[in-house]
Amino acid sequence: MIINHPLLGPCDAQEFTYLGDARLIDRPDGMAAGAEAAFFDYDYLRDNPAGLHRELWFHEQGDRSWLVVTRNTVTHEITNVELARDVARNSGRSA
Repeated sequence: MIINHPLLGPCDAQEFTYLGDARLIDRPDGMAAGAEAAFFDYDYLRDNPAGLHRELWFHEQGDRSWLVVTRNTVTHEITNVELARDVARNSGRSA
């Protein structure tokens, strides 16, 4: 599988480590009401979709960047790759 890194171009997936669902970027506020239940959901509940899914991948053997990869879990076709920092900034999670 080839991941088209936004900065480095095409890279073999073996250079990366898969973390999981990209929703991990949206960490709950630990000080908010209901934080315990929100963190339980965040830590333990995951979807296992067939079809398009946004995933976090770490470029361990490269520039050590985090990527959000949109991939079809049935065909393994990658339809989009973004830097995770840009995704976080666009959602208001980072400065």
